[in-house]
Amino acid sequence: MKVTSDDIKNLDDRYRANLVNSLSGFKSANLVGTVDANGRTNLAIVSSVFHLGANPPLLGMISRPHTVTRDTLENILTTGEYTINHVNSAIWKQAHQTSARYPSDVSEFEEVGLTPEWQEGVLAPFVAESRLKYSLKLVSSQTIELNGVMLLIGEITQLYLEREAVSEGGYIDIESLDTVAVSGLDSYHVINGIGRLTYAKPNTKPEIFG
Repeated sequence: MKVTSDDIKNLDDRYRANLVNSLSGFKSANLVGTVDANGRTNLAIVSSVFHLGANPPLLGMISRPHTVTRDTLENILTTGEYTINHVNSAIWKQAHQTSARYPSDVSEFEEVGLTPEWQEGVLAPFVAESRLKYSLKLVSSQTIELNGVMLLIGEITQLYLEREAVSEGGYIDIESLDTVAVSGLDSYHVINGIGRLTYAKPNTKPEIFG
């Protein structure tokens, strides 16, 4: 099966969205917690969070174009704070439901049955049911001119997870935390690791360890 750029342009909108969204493979499933200027909570699932650097600890997130009301984006730009919470297999259906278009004055926490969790020094709510979560302060936002999406860059301010999931070397075993992945727009997957490999060097073969 061969698909050209012209073919993609001529596809039905929903078909094209499903096809192109599947191309990047498995992505992280995260719930982004925010509040608006009046303290009303908001929760939204995203699959566009990615690592940018460890020192300082930075993560990027892509938001769709700001052409219509987008509560999560507007809350982040207004307050400068947000949380990212891993989705696990106990809450994946509730997490997916947060993508429904609820009115701005309706809390997705309440609608889908998840619990806002507050920590001192953090304005935005965490998800109590998430087993790995962290708060961020917004340090940069910019519009990508090619298609109007926004790149948000945040610096981690607080991190919460189970101590047993962190190895002596700092590696986090997200499989032990029951974190799930997402592919396309609506397909969720449990994680099944096949092994960690030794640091790659020329003239050596990778070995499984751990």
